[in-house]
Amino acid sequence: MDAVSVRNLTMKFDEFTAVRDVSFDVARGEFVTLLGPSGCGKTTLLNLISGFLQPTSGTIEIEGKNVIGVPPEQRNTAMCFQSYALFPHLTVADNLQFGLKQKKLPHAERKARLSDVASKIGLGPQLAKLPNQLSGGQQQRVALGRALVMRPNVILFDEPLSNLDAKLRESVRLEIRAIQREYKLAAIYVTHDQGEALAMSDRILIMKDGRIQQSGRPDRIYKAPESSFVADFIGGANILDATVIGQVGEKNWRLDTKMGELTAQSDTPPVAKELKICWRAEKAQFGSGDLNTVTADIAHRSFQGNYTDLFFTVDGALQRVQLGEEAGELSASITFHIRPEDIIFLEAIK
Repeated sequence: MDAVSVRNLTMKFDEFTAVRDVSFDVARGEFVTLLGPSGCGKTTLLNLISGFLQPTSGTIEIEGKNVIGVPPEQRNTAMCFQSYALFPHLTVADNLQFGLKQKKLPHAERKARLSDVASKIGLGPQLAKLPNQLSGGQQQRVALGRALVMRPNVILFDEPLSNLDAKLRESVRLEIRAIQREYKLAAIYVTHDQGEALAMSDRILIMKDGRIQQSGRPDRIYKAPESSFVADFIGGANILDATVIGQVGEKNWRLDTKMGELTAQSDTPPVAKELKICWRAEKAQFGSGDLNTVTADIAHRSFQGNYTDLFFTVDGALQRVQLGEEAGELSASITFHIRPEDIIFLEAIK
């Protein structure tokens, strides 16, 4: 039995449809991320699962039970909010125990759960403090701990790290993942940050306009995007229009593009004669090759520490090449090549 099962879920606000016929499952112990730009429907979907909103149509099951119409406090889910939502006048200990007191659990049970969670998330020394005496990372741990003491079947995260600085965000996301694994919780995590999604998830659901555009393991989505939207949103791939002008052998296709003639290698044939293709910036090979050699004028560069992004223009659109130390040798132009197997077929051009 899956921890969460969503079927044909739709949510309308008057004439606006925020979630459109969405279906997916989350297994016990699985960490699933809802990823997409602002307004794609991911937070609305999370609020439907939590019970803060009721859908226009469709079903939601948690541990096999249909929870449509069931209030949030009876769904055995817990939510970690972007704003932390801590009570400023309560100590850390009282914030952690708030939900347990609402459920009228015995004092001994509350104390045992508080001790267990506080030790696991490193809040033992902070229990007597108020939230305004804590750092942002510590406040996020309190919000996480408050969810964990409830021992939910499912834990829901609504962009919980967006208020933290980059370095702290990385350490806290590792802690969240470690705790989720230890407690073997099903987790649904909402973010617009593709780096977070790639680093934390067992599976990513990419959303746009209220629909799931693609679902899969992070590495699979990155290596095999199914559309130009997904290719661009995950990792900022270089996207080109292409026309198939010939086939060489069983797996190689010749393509006419604004970047010149290219050869692509794929086990799956192109979906149309005219289609979108993409390639990743880090797949560019410095210097000339037997196939797919490109020389371009450098429009600008962006030093990133252990690599440099070099940008050039093709038909009015910026393309990006990612190089290591060899980027320092370049001044006005760059010559590179792309392996045929690193060119990915996308959707047909309409």
